Amino acid sequence: MATVKKYLLPGLAVLMMGFALLHVVSAQQSPPPLDPPIDPARNPYSHTVAGIGIVEAQTENISVGSLLPGVVTKVFVKVGDRVKAGDKLFQLDDRALQAEKKVREAALASAQAQLKRLKEMPRREEVPPLEASVAEARANLVEQEDLVKRTRGLYARAAVAEEELIRREQACRAAKEQLRRAETQLALLNAGAWARDIEVSSRAVDLSAAQLQQTQTDLDRLVVRAQVDGEVLQVNVRPGEYAGTPPTQTLILLGDVREKHVRADIDEYDIPRFRAHAPAEATLRGQPNIKYKLRFVRIEHYVLPKKSLTGDTKERVDTRVMQVIYALERPLGSEPVEGGKHGSTALFVEPLVGQQVDVFIKTDAPEPNAQ
Repeated sequence: MATVKKYLLPGLAVLMMGFALLHVVSAQQSPPPLDPPIDPARNPYSHTVAGIGIVEAQTENISVGSLLPGVVTKVFVKVGDRVKAGDKLFQLDDRALQAEKKVREAALASAQAQLKRLKEMPRREEVPPLEASVAEARANLVEQEDLVKRTRGLYARAAVAEEELIRREQACRAAKEQLRRAETQLALLNAGAWARDIEVSSRAVDLSAAQLQQTQTDLDRLVVRAQVDGEVLQVNVRPGEYAGTPPTQTLILLGDVREKHVRADIDEYDIPRFRAHAPAEATLRGQPNIKYKLRFVRIEHYVLPKKSLTGDTKERVDTRVMQVIYALERPLGSEPVEGGKHGSTALFVEPLVGQQVDVFIKTDAPEPNAQ
């Protein structure tokens, strides 16, 4: 028993010491370098101004809204449709305005009928009764004049009283005024409508027509149409949904993607080293082997706060950036990559609108802190 204790315990101690030494040595060895899952973008130039770019349509991404609020009844397009300026995108409920339009049309028809009636005066049927009234008044006057003449002869022979003569003379004057009134009424009828009445009626027609046009304009505004030729990039509205003004989100996103642009953010500290027409390239995120040549289009001259953050711990969130617009050209030898069970396209060589790209712009000036 004593022999076991004499040799076993020291042996165990030596084994434990050897295991500890082996563990320490293996732990201090550096692990072999691992390849990244996706190769990062590589800088093609010796001196570069780099930035993050967003792919957009050449017309910029147009967020289509509604001029009037209402419930959507029809949507005429879907994502991927090509539209031309003036094509219908969606329509709002127009029942109330359709009813109002009928009221406006009736008011216009009434005003037009009133104007037509005034312009066609006098009616042929209205003239004979007034002519008959004139003839009747003239005959009555002749009779009254004859009675006055007879009465004066009798009065001269003292056959009648003076009162009778005066009564006959008054009746004769009344007959003259009746004839003059009948002749005036006939002349007024033959003269037709007064020019001022026609003008007032004409202005009433214009007012009714303008009100009808206003209603028609509101009806047209309920149909939202494309203002430019382009492609429907996004549809966020469905029949039965309420479209407000302004909308809470983009109802339809539209843009001309026949040529795509890249909106690159250039850090304000790199603006002095930036050259507008210098060679530039863009690389897709996740596909660094596919590079696109960029053609300079314009500079947005307003420097604004940076919005596209990369998540780098050294990145300043209060940095301002200058936005530069480039036209995206197809890379050399770019063809759709075929794959999948049925030979469908597995990768898009052409970037999609809204996709991020890494932008590298050649410059002759090195970074200020470069050694």
